[in-house]
Amino acid sequence: MKRLIHSILLCLVLCVSAPAAQARDVVVFAAASLKNVLDEAAAAFEATHEASVVLSYGGSSALARQIQYGAPADIFVSANAQWMDLLEDEDLIQSASRAVLAGNRLVLIAGEPGTVELTPHALRNALGAEGRLAMGHVRAVPAGIYGKAALEALGAWDLLSPNVVQTDNVRAALRLVTLGEAQFGIVYVTDAQQDERARVVAVFPQSTYPPIVYPAALTRDSTNPDAEVLLRFLQSDAAAQIFAKHGFLPGPAS
Repeated sequence: MKRLIHSILLCLVLCVSAPAAQARDVVVFAAASLKNVLDEAAAAFEATHEASVVLSYGGSSALARQIQYGAPADIFVSANAQWMDLLEDEDLIQSASRAVLAGNRLVLIAGEPGTVELTPHALRNALGAEGRLAMGHVRAVPAGIYGKAALEALGAWDLLSPNVVQTDNVRAALRLVTLGEAQFGIVYVTDAQQDERARVVAVFPQSTYPPIVYPAALTRDSTNPDAEVLLRFLQSDAAAQIFAKHGFLPGPAS
């Protein structure tokens, strides 16, 4: 029975993990916060190479688990080093291919313009007793992990945690704020730039959370030669310009 259940779960993972891909497609599993920039980078790559890219976005933790279950990805791009480390420890990526593509910054957003002082009591007063603070899951989603670290560094986590609404990925936290379902959200600055309804009301000091990096690597089972070419392209000057256009920090500087 356990073997049957595992087979069913594996089938579900393989069926839903990515859009339908052809044999020569390069399948990329990437953190949700990279959607806009990787959509543009993939289009630029396809315009100059005889290759097709299939992008599947989600929370880094969920994508890493799908790879653990055997989902057919060629490249994994995580929003932190932790999930890439996990796959490397399990020999599920090609370690020599691993590289940091970009960095990011953490911000507090709201649905209305203004500013919020990043002190425990100022945050508590701004949120109110019934207010909701949206952020990625603090034990699994990189943006949530970074966000909790920042609030802890500011001495505000214990005060605000009862009002935290945890989401499966950072874009879901963004949507809760822009739809008016949460008063505030903790997201990457690049996410805030993608929706004009999101207002940055505070920028967390980079000293309050670990460096935000986006490591990428070929998966262990990838045999598609175009995947290696795409990964090199994502480290090129042309790709760096696309990342910068979308507000990302340079990878090495992160």
